[in-house]
Amino acid sequence: MKSKPKDDKVPERNDRTPPESGPDPTLVEFEKIVAELVRPNNLFRLYVSGTSARSSLAIANVRRICDQYLAGHYELEVVDVYQQPAATKEAQVVALPTLIKELPLPTRRFVGDMSDTERIVIGLNLQ
Repeated sequence: MKSKPKDDKVPERNDRTPPESGPDPTLVEFEKIVAELVRPNNLFRLYVSGTSARSSLAIANVRRICDQYLAGHYELEVVDVYQQPAATKEAQVVALPTLIKELPLPTRRFVGDMSDTERIVIGLNLQ
C-alpha cells in the first residue's frame, strides 16, 4: 500500500473578505453582546450605621463610583448594622462604613465614607 506524500503547502482560503459597504451589522451586534458577557458583574456590600450623615455620604459615593466605572455591571447591597447585626458579625465588620467587594474575587475591603475616589478606583482596579 502506497502512502501519499505530504503536501506541506496548505491552500490559502480567504472566506472572510470584508464587505464593501462596511462591517456586517449582525457581526457588530454579536461582538457587542459578547463584550457584555465577558465583562464581569461586581457584587458589593456596604455596611452602614443607620441613616447617619457619614453612612449617607458613603452610599452616595459608592453609587457614584459604580455608576461611573461599572454602569450596569454591579450590584450594591446596603446592610444596616442595626437591622442586620448577624450579617455584620458574619462579615467580621469592625468599623463603619465598610465596603466589601465580594465578586469578582479576590475580596477587597474599604473603610470610611468612600470620598477618596482615587483610592477606591485603584483598589478595585477600575482604571
